[in-house]
Amino acid sequence: MTETVLVTGGSGFVAGWCIVDLLQRGYAVRATLRSLSKEGAVRAAISSVAPNTNMLSFHAVDLTRDEGWDAAMTGCDYVLHVASPLGSDGAANAQAMIAAARDGTIRVLCAATKAGVRRVVMTSAAATATPPLSSARQSLSDETVWFDPAEQNVDAYRQSKRLAERAAWDFMKEQGGATSLTTILPGAVFGPVLTTENLGSVQIIGRLLQGRVPANPRLGFEIVDVRDLAALHTNAMTAAAAAGERFLAVGEFVWMIDISRTLRAQLGESASKVPTRNLPDFVLRLMSVADPALRAMTPRLGREHRHSSAKARDVLRWHSRPAVETLVDCARSLLIGTA
Repeated sequence: MTETVLVTGGSGFVAGWCIVDLLQRGYAVRATLRSLSKEGAVRAAISSVAPNTNMLSFHAVDLTRDEGWDAAMTGCDYVLHVASPLGSDGAANAQAMIAAARDGTIRVLCAATKAGVRRVVMTSAAATATPPLSSARQSLSDETVWFDPAEQNVDAYRQSKRLAERAAWDFMKEQGGATSLTTILPGAVFGPVLTTENLGSVQIIGRLLQGRVPANPRLGFEIVDVRDLAALHTNAMTAAAAAGERFLAVGEFVWMIDISRTLRAQLGESASKVPTRNLPDFVLRLMSVADPALRAMTPRLGREHRHSSAKARDVLRWHSRPAVETLVDCARSLLIGTA
């Protein structure tokens, strides 16, 4: 009998590839959207990689509202809770984003436990297992590490991920019942895009290709391929050993200057606008005075906070492909999508 998986945030970058992976493995998939007006575009994007979308359906629900979640969840065997709100500038909007992520996660877990779902796999972030940025400039963390809730100058997106995962574990400790929880903590997610909407970290590659970044700030990324991340979600969904566990999903650590050099070397003229110079730290700090997005980056300048994905490799036999392949596939898909 075909098992059914609910994937939240169906129009998102990671969720799209999770849907593809599930369909290719023979699952029936229900994807949530805030509006069914996006169904056609999402289905078309998925079908470009997974031709048979007959087992894909959609439900209109919102992380900030109770309506519709029970109906979407009824009869589901598993849930991949991938959706997370993306915020905009301003303290009020940041607080709203944090509340939506935390409360939305609890809303999903409430419906899942009520429906008797076997397992919820939640997409968190490596930031939830990172020591304070004010600590040593280099660190290596595993899943036993938790963020410092008192840390200052954390951007709203990372804070929303941190508080949402903490709230999820607290909820499951109190009310989990027969439903188990697993969390996946990815680094910077790159790889080929299915659509040019809701790109998340992929926007970094887009800005480099468009020449919108004058020089490379001293920032480093632990790259994980979106296709490998999707496979990890599915593996964690059914593996008995994954119940009640956290799994970091990171690959190679790459400085931004090396990302630019890779794009230049691999893509030739198509990457002619990619910068080859480094941006001095003080210049980025000056620019951040007028740009909140840049302001969120300044605490991470020159810092090398790494994470170990040994647990995912050992327990779930997982790995992330080479960063060069991920970056080049990501860039080429963006170039095709904007042609």
